[in-house]
Amino acid sequence: MPTELGPAAESVAQAMSRAAMSWLADLDDEQRALAWWGPPGSEHEAERRRWFYTPTDHGGLAFSGQFAWQQRRAMRLVASGLSPEGYDLVSTIIGTENVLDRLEGFSSEFDTRRGRDPSRYYLRVFGDPEGQGPWSWRFGGHHVSLNFLIVAGKVRSATPRFFGLDPAITTLPGGMTLEPLGAFQSTARSLVTSLPADARAAAVLLDRAPADIVMGNRSSFEEAATMLNLAEIFRRRPGDDELMERMRKGGNSLDAETGYGPREHELLSVTSLPKGIAGSELDSDQRNLLDRLMRTYHDGLPVGLAPRWDIDELHFAWAGPTEAGVPNYYRVQGDGFLIEWDNTARNGNHAHGVVRHLSNDFGEDVLAGHRRAWHTAEAGTNHLYQEDTQP
Repeated sequence: MPTELGPAAESVAQAMSRAAMSWLADLDDEQRALAWWGPPGSEHEAERRRWFYTPTDHGGLAFSGQFAWQQRRAMRLVASGLSPEGYDLVSTIIGTENVLDRLEGFSSEFDTRRGRDPSRYYLRVFGDPEGQGPWSWRFGGHHVSLNFLIVAGKVRSATPRFFGLDPAITTLPGGMTLEPLGAFQSTARSLVTSLPADARAAAVLLDRAPADIVMGNRSSFEEAATMLNLAEIFRRRPGDDELMERMRKGGNSLDAETGYGPREHELLSVTSLPKGIAGSELDSDQRNLLDRLMRTYHDGLPVGLAPRWDIDELHFAWAGPTEAGVPNYYRVQGDGFLIEWDNTARNGNHAHGVVRHLSNDFGEDVLAGHRRAWHTAEAGTNHLYQEDTQP
């Protein structure tokens, strides 16, 4: 079980509260109806625990529905949950939508006026950032998902946290390249290629990578989970039947491209018993690489907020070839953590990376101990939560 978030949990929560209230105070009633919902544990709990990494409606107030100064305040809240490096990564991912738009011929897709759109990133606050009860916020759009829970003035959960890029590597003038997720890929590859034959046999689960992360956007751990169909990781809206059918067909074609069938999905399923090679079986250099990989996934958090981990309790697993430039997948699981990475689409140039705390995503462990007390104290007393806004 991972330890609680680090010593900066209180100071980061204060910065989040100030930024959230500043943003919310500048919205009109129509905007606020999308941006500000009831507290964690209320009737909005199911929506709070929904998250996406696809170019779908993530729920909340989109950049496209805000004036420039409101967008600036929204990004200040986003920055409060990230280190400077993490903020730069998120900003780069958002900007890369323009690159992907060109790669795909500036086409309209997903039943929107613009298929790849940097204005389709959504922010929503749940609960009162100035009050005494739990509150949370999430930010997301294509290839970004941030989720934070604050209880008793401290950040108590910072997962699921997802970063992705398409294309993962972009060529720039003068022969330079842009590879913001390069360390996520190269550190894991260095680890798997450093393993001797017997250890590599334990770590490499399959010689082909799956088409996506295996847990997908499930809200909580599911024993023996296998990869979801593309249609399942989009928000379903009225009138979306045709779009969903196209995605179902597209998701099935991904299996055909990877050669995965029921056996392969089962071998790569996520189970409570971690797969791969244990950190306790690695030598010192390999342990350092595994620790560096964990730090890479947590460097995006504000200094002092990242939790601790025990390398001995972690397991590392890989699927696909180990050479550079080809589709691959890896997983780190144990000590309460689940990290997944896939770089498979676009012939190994479309990457996804996510870190989760299996028992405390969205602060489930924390809320379980507080829900009754907060519900009793706040039921019918806080005017902020009287209006029922539908998803």
